Amino acid sequence: MGLIDMEDLISIGVCPRCRSTLVYNKSHYICSNSACVYSKTLNFPVVGTHPVFVDFEHSILERNEIIRTLGASPILRKKSNPLKRKIRRIILGSNVVAKENAARFQELLKNVRDNPVVLVVGGATIGSGADLLYEDPSIQLISFDIYASPFTQFIADAHRIPLADQTVDGVWIQAVLEHVLDPWQVVSEIHRVLKKDGIVYAETPFMQQVHEGPYDFTRFTESGHRWLFKKFELIDSGLVAGPGTQLSWAIDHVTRSIFRSARAGLIVKILFFWVRYIDKISSTKYSLDSASCVFFLGRKAEREITPKEIVKHYRGAQVTYE
Repeated sequence: MGLIDMEDLISIGVCPRCRSTLVYNKSHYICSNSACVYSKTLNFPVVGTHPVFVDFEHSILERNEIIRTLGASPILRKKSNPLKRKIRRIILGSNVVAKENAARFQELLKNVRDNPVVLVVGGATIGSGADLLYEDPSIQLISFDIYASPFTQFIADAHRIPLADQTVDGVWIQAVLEHVLDPWQVVSEIHRVLKKDGIVYAETPFMQQVHEGPYDFTRFTESGHRWLFKKFELIDSGLVAGPGTQLSWAIDHVTRSIFRSARAGLIVKILFFWVRYIDKISSTKYSLDSASCVFFLGRKAEREITPKEIVKHYRGAQVTYE
């Protein structure tokens, strides 16, 4: 089904400040709650075709900057070249784990209900493996990011998702949680908007160098990532990319630091493309302790796991006692 119509989206949309319903007023949206600042004093602007549902007082996003740039990305991004992207994927590899997990995510959703609604958080670009969701005619997608894109319907801050409680069947959040100031608040919002037994899939880096510049804040071990989703039942979690990928990142960035050049880093990274194959021969236990990226696949629950349970969850190679 692809991205759902804006009319259907607004029917489940809410004000990010007070969670009242939204109303379209000529050229912008306002909150239906007359006591809310976004009802009269402020409004939610529209840039191009993208409404901006952001509570700017509680966000790093700037209203005037979004209007001035028409919702452009705050990070300079080069135009994607399909041929270069394909060559890069061949040389540097692709995210096979995400592709496999997208199929599992898809199957789990369809066991919940027909024509499931899936929210993609940080969907300005289609993540590795996520193509499957966009190509499935039975899945209804809602997608947002902090900047406008052909793959999103609105601009928003994930700390305050502008959707009503229990309105989506699944949430896909890939390579996003390292870029938010408060990942625990974002996961709390994911829990809120998911329906009962809703499914979440997340990928977050553990050992990676800074990317996205000033918008890069946090990293998680596999256990830390599980604890982040402590109000979710575990379906599966583990490794997306292991020590070989982590070494590839390190080679790239060490070269950058020596030659003061990102291009030099990329060239050397390509020359050492083979180090990524270390992932294929590495022990899973040891790889979890030196992973480049980890994933979590879970189901919404009401009970939180306990501190003792998270300690027992550890599946790496280090033994603390017999």
